[in-house]
Amino acid sequence: MKKIKYIGLSLVLAMGFVSCEDWLEVNDNPNTPTQDVASLESRLPWIEHHYGYAAGAAGFRAGFINGTITSRKGVSTLATNLHNYMPYWDASNGISTTPYQHWFVGAACNLEDLIKKAEEEGAYHYIGVAHVIRAMGFMLMTDWYGECPYTEALGAYLTPKYDTGQAIFEGCLADLDLALPYFDMTQEPNATPLKSGDSWNDGDVAKWKALVYGLKARWLNNLSKKSTLYKPAEILSAIEKGPKDYSTSTIVNHVNDPGDTGTDALAGDPLKTSFLFDCAAWSDHIRMTKYYTDLFEYPQTDGSIVYDPRREKMLPMNEHYKNGKSYFMVTAGVDIINSDILNNSGPAQQTYNASTKSYSVSTAGREGDTIYVTLKGVCCKQGGAADESFYQGADGTILSTGTFYTLPESPTHLMTSYEMDFIKAEVIFRQGDKGGALTAYKNAIKGHLDFMNTKLKSYGTNNNPGKNPISQAAIDEFLASGCIAQAVNELTMAEIMKQKFIAMSFSQQNWNDMRRFNFSAGNVGDFGVVYPDFDRPKSIRATAASQKFPGATKVDNSYWWRRMAHCSHEVNFNAKNLKESNSKATDNDIWSVSVWWDVAE
Repeated sequence: MKKIKYIGLSLVLAMGFVSCEDWLEVNDNPNTPTQDVASLESRLPWIEHHYGYAAGAAGFRAGFINGTITSRKGVSTLATNLHNYMPYWDASNGISTTPYQHWFVGAACNLEDLIKKAEEEGAYHYIGVAHVIRAMGFMLMTDWYGECPYTEALGAYLTPKYDTGQAIFEGCLADLDLALPYFDMTQEPNATPLKSGDSWNDGDVAKWKALVYGLKARWLNNLSKKSTLYKPAEILSAIEKGPKDYSTSTIVNHVNDPGDTGTDALAGDPLKTSFLFDCAAWSDHIRMTKYYTDLFEYPQTDGSIVYDPRREKMLPMNEHYKNGKSYFMVTAGVDIINSDILNNSGPAQQTYNASTKSYSVSTAGREGDTIYVTLKGVCCKQGGAADESFYQGADGTILSTGTFYTLPESPTHLMTSYEMDFIKAEVIFRQGDKGGALTAYKNAIKGHLDFMNTKLKSYGTNNNPGKNPISQAAIDEFLASGCIAQAVNELTMAEIMKQKFIAMSFSQQNWNDMRRFNFSAGNVGDFGVVYPDFDRPKSIRATAASQKFPGATKVDNSYWWRRMAHCSHEVNFNAKNLKESNSKATDNDIWSVSVWWDVAE
């Protein structure tokens, strides 16, 4: 992929010149850039950015698969946009292009030059970071595609061979081990400090080491179907060295900056806004599903409902008026599993009338769709304000508060201590230590609430109720309530994974976890149905059901969406190696073929 390497470098340099001159100090002629021009502190932020965008796009698109989101787009425009056909599980290889492009073209192709320059300077911490990000990117690709170019991907091969998923997995773990010693080394006196170029951890090598062990715990736990490879002791050991709290977690802090007028050369999005805003909330297409919104509701025996205190932050709300006073309505979830709403012109687009202060839908028969609130936010590049990025009407009415993870300034939680606690709860629950699992589970839920509040408190006074902190009283009441397991006999794997699903919303890992437990088939171990009420969309297109996901029942492997087909770049330009990588690589049902760690043994 030598060709891609130089394309990627030119993108990095071009973006640096027009958007972020402070990231790029150029002594050579900028009209004839070479791979030697970009400094360490200018190159690393772009590598981090493009990996982050790849992961954000993957997590967003996985949300259509794992039941988090759907789209208002109708079947009549099915072929024109991924927001149209993903809700129907009518898979097309176009949906897998963005993560591939941002990883290979924007990030991976620049790692070799970053390492080379770091070696010349004795900037050892940059070498460690390069190996970590290399591991993260290729693990994303193998979780996404199964087999893909790896050992030959970044060399001089125009048509690189494919490696098996297990080979890539093992190579990524080896990269993590390779990275660790570099973080313990003292950089040479004149070497570029990691702090100068690190947009993730601000040069804190301790946080990078915690990230390494967190990744190990996550990836090793993904082997839960592999009886000979699943090693609980190694996972627990990694957790002990992973992030312990907010201060040791890897969190990317984004901003809604009025000066952020440049655009990502691959996607055309702002450079400093959150990846999920760029992917999921720039437009008004996306709605939450009922499967997802139901996770925040706890029906009581008397018919009442207790709500999760995260509900008004994790779900979008819009402003309504009654008797001249405003109030906020939390979105309803679109029931794509039990209803055929997608095949009946819904959910329809709504409009807001500032004169009457009311919402309406012009599509006949869909008037009730005003209950579904868009995720849309507005960044400065679109005319929004830096401190208030919600979607507003002409009269200032808030048409969407956005969600905790999808506003322009929302954080990206790359690796957190609460994820470590969820993994620990799962591992020791499997071992039979239900008491220890209960403690880890409760710590994980509390951790996620604390992480959310840390960010929410940083917003200060604002007009968006979705950005206000959760009261400590509400947190304490929830943590002590019957909404979550309080005793050993109440804790189940389904409950652990439900709370993890909420905390890890919009992440690729939620899809990974669903695959590990066979979604709602209930045929993994003695855990029962781990994701109750989940199913394929009722409006799954007939061709998709018969050709791409042909399984007749939930216990059939091919009933579920288990991988992505390779994007058109590989299909068009590396077809021979693609076909040799998997006997079903170009078959219609490749989407329902398990990646290597998703096969039980």
